[in-house]
Amino acid sequence: MSSALLAAPVSTQDDLGNTVTLPAPATRIVTLSPSVVEVTYAAGAGEKIVATVEYSDYPVPAQKIPRVGGHSKINLEAVVAARPDLVIAWESGNSPGAIEKIRQLGIPVYMSQPHKMTDIPGEIERIGILTGTEVLAKKSAADFRKRYQALAAKYRNRSPVRVFYQVWQNPLITIGGQQIMSDAITLCRGENIFADLKPLAPRVSFEAVIAANPEAIITSGMADQNPELLDAWKKWPNLTATRRNNFFFIQSDLMNRSGPRILDGTERLCDALQTARDHRPDAKR
Repeated sequence: MSSALLAAPVSTQDDLGNTVTLPAPATRIVTLSPSVVEVTYAAGAGEKIVATVEYSDYPVPAQKIPRVGGHSKINLEAVVAARPDLVIAWESGNSPGAIEKIRQLGIPVYMSQPHKMTDIPGEIERIGILTGTEVLAKKSAADFRKRYQALAAKYRNRSPVRVFYQVWQNPLITIGGQQIMSDAITLCRGENIFADLKPLAPRVSFEAVIAANPEAIITSGMADQNPELLDAWKKWPNLTATRRNNFFFIQSDLMNRSGPRILDGTERLCDALQTARDHRPDAKR
């Protein structure tokens, strides 16, 4: 009976609405982004990953998984050599041409692209369906939802903080409203000053940031190695963020990856925005 169940077809929809059907739960998975690796481990299927891309460093066992290039430059021969029965791809990060070639080879592809934090637990569950690890996946998803709801309740009634989120300095890159990090800002009762921009990672001008006058400036780029990424804003002392010293760095892989650990990054983000509130002249001491 159990072997029959294991051999049963499995089917679900990916983040683009495509139906992905496998003749049996996947046993050899290729993941094409670090975020997808973390989600797959959360679904209880990490041991089924046979190849992945560069920078897939969490959890620790993922560091030993063979590489098939970077997320934007995939080695198709290496993907084929891994003999996957499922490829989990990153819609906004992988080359559409490479994904199409993988499909043409008859390899099933699940496209991942969460836009909101509440999309993540559902994705964990769907990957659990495709890998036959539904019980573990449902537990991970439930844990995520519980933590998310606790954060939402804690900050729901806080006063809003206008935020500039800096991804990079030269060129100056931020996040649009469809980027999952913008959703994290909203959860913390922040307001992304560029939420009306449609691109996920739009370029903006310093003048546009100055005109928007953010109360807090946050980066999760390479500010730990390059503190000048935030120090550059001190050239504009009239900015509210500069005047109140509201510059904050959050570890990049806790914010830039659409996986379970984004909750850890969001907790730090919420703490940062609360610090910005505490820096207001009328803040209660």
